[in-house]
Amino acid sequence: MPKVTRSSVHSSTPGRFRPGFVVLCVALLFLAGCGGRPGPGALAIATSNAPGTTEHRILIATTREKDATPDTYFNGERSPTLNYASAVVSVPPNHVTGQIEWPETLPGDPEKSYTTRAFTYLDGAAGFRAALKEEMAKRTPDHREVILFIHGYNTRFPEALYRFAQITHDADAPRIPVLFTWASRGTVTDYVYDNNSATAARDGLERTLREILDSGVSRVHIIAHSMGNWVLTETIRQVKLSNNPIPEDRIGAVILAAPDLDIDVFKSQLRRIGQRKTPFIVLVSRDDKALKASSLIAGGKQRVGRYEDEQELANLGVIVIDLTELEGTDAIDHGKFTQVAAVAPRLRVALQEAGLNTKPGDLNTHADTIGTAVGNTAKIAITLPVRILTAPVQVLSGGQ
Repeated sequence: MPKVTRSSVHSSTPGRFRPGFVVLCVALLFLAGCGGRPGPGALAIATSNAPGTTEHRILIATTREKDATPDTYFNGERSPTLNYASAVVSVPPNHVTGQIEWPETLPGDPEKSYTTRAFTYLDGAAGFRAALKEEMAKRTPDHREVILFIHGYNTRFPEALYRFAQITHDADAPRIPVLFTWASRGTVTDYVYDNNSATAARDGLERTLREILDSGVSRVHIIAHSMGNWVLTETIRQVKLSNNPIPEDRIGAVILAAPDLDIDVFKSQLRRIGQRKTPFIVLVSRDDKALKASSLIAGGKQRVGRYEDEQELANLGVIVIDLTELEGTDAIDHGKFTQVAAVAPRLRVALQEAGLNTKPGDLNTHADTIGTAVGNTAKIAITLPVRILTAPVQVLSGGQ
């Protein structure tokens, strides 16, 4: 295992920008501008016939402000109340796992790119619960569960929607997809604004979780990415401290992908949250350039998603999956979690080799099985080699 190395940044002039921080910000700005990003009107409805496509209905709860611009729906400003919506997104037959095939022109060609097929605002929490009931009625009782996705920093609404459509499609799981999207402005330079928006979204996420469970859904599984993990872990902490805690068996797998969390804050949160029967799954990558920049902004403190001692993380009672050697799909190696659906079979093998009796099913099922197998002493770290489909998977469990 690699030794723990903590970034230490010294400056003789307090308050002055550090050279490393400036270089990284310039690099991130360059990378963000390397490809076009969706702007207003990016969710224009495509109505042409599209044989071979797959459509996914995604329910939406958001702290974003509604936007009257045609085909835009929500922007990056904060709403004082939760808003709800429903979207249908089609995935083209030429889709590559882990990728989003963005349209070259709007509204897009459904046979070649992601397109929006329908979009409707829902009538408050009652409309949201009604939509959940509609989706439950389409499924067998054992599949009446929700998968909830919380995006990260620098994410525009169309990006959050299409990313979750990609995850939903690649996972090929029958659960009901719900997107919780908070008010990120979707620009690299608005890190502080986004961080404050994430903090302000905690109550909205708690309300969303309660609305989902009040609808009759049996359980909710959660995936959070980057700064979305701040919203998630803080919300779990405040629910734990409330007079109305959510029963633990109603929350299934909780996957923290590339968490943009200070390691000391995360340890403090875990102490308050306590040990879960189903441990958190933490996806880390030591080459994550976005989290390197975040660490410098935060005074050199390591971020959980780039922490160099995964065994220490595992000793906290979480399951750590190290994706460092997995080739990223973006230039800053911050989006490797999008490929988890594709590597789930290798994870199953690794867990079986570790003596954890996993059974067929998706990653959520594996998390439940892991929790049953290791109880309150989960100490497992999985490292995925670069040739993931052929190379052996190394499993480190309990310090072995």
